[in-house]
Amino acid sequence: MRGILVTGAAGLVGQNLIARLKADPSLRLLAIDKHPANTATLRRLHPEVQVIQADLAEAGDWAEAFAGIDTVVINQAQIGGLDAAEFERNNVAATARIVEAARAHGVGYLVQISSSVVRSQASDFYVDTKRRQEAYMDGVEIPHASLRPTLMFGWFDRKHLGWLRRFMDRAPVFPIPGDGKFLRQPLYVGNFAAIIASCIANRTTGTHDISGRSVVEYGELIRMIHRIVKPRARIVHIPYHLFWALLWLYARLDRNPPFTTAQLEALVIPETFPITDWPARFGVTETPLETALRETFTHPVYSGTVLEF
Repeated sequence: MRGILVTGAAGLVGQNLIARLKADPSLRLLAIDKHPANTATLRRLHPEVQVIQADLAEAGDWAEAFAGIDTVVINQAQIGGLDAAEFERNNVAATARIVEAARAHGVGYLVQISSSVVRSQASDFYVDTKRRQEAYMDGVEIPHASLRPTLMFGWFDRKHLGWLRRFMDRAPVFPIPGDGKFLRQPLYVGNFAAIIASCIANRTTGTHDISGRSVVEYGELIRMIHRIVKPRARIVHIPYHLFWALLWLYARLDRNPPFTTAQLEALVIPETFPITDWPARFGVTETPLETALRETFTHPVYSGTVLEF
């Protein structure tokens, strides 16, 4: 039985990956995450999976769990927030400690979850630390794949489309900055989990861009979600600078805002990412965008499970 260890297992990618990998009886799953509430959710949803709550940026007994592990999925990430030190700890320092533990216990294969932002024109705490994380992994001798997904959505999405969908139920209006014609390539995390599973099965190596293969304007993406969930909010367009000012004010009131001015600035950068034939490369079936959105927001259990920030 192959031992698969997933870090950051209680977040968006981790929760989806665990939900899919546990269907394979040939795999023994071990999950590590530091977030107390989200780790508790992971245990509740998957009681058959061994779950450890630990901060991987700190030395600890968690490293002993790597004994007998075949593959480690390096998935922990600081995505949002205003504290540079948190990005440094979770994206850079924790990765180095994970690799040290993998070396110590003879782990034979790694999958690093990088990000498409390493190719972005943007520059912020997340972008900078993800670039450094990937550069570090380039020097790691253990065979590994580095996967660069674009903006993801799906079950357990607390930061992006999931948060926006819940906002639609809480507010009378849903604001779109400017004309909303910012091109996005959202990637369904169900497809991404299938790609990770393919890497684990085949020990794929190298760096791979994994973009959403549907290029859609942000405003149209919001309207698609609106048609599926039929919320109370009415969609309105507001000037970009007003939107920025409102986010800035919100960040003064909330230490960990779900959407920041830096993310807004990245949102409106006119860029797209390479569309690769990952269905053929990894042998997975692509879920069409609208089908994926329906699966995301109508699943009887997972669509109603909300992770904490």
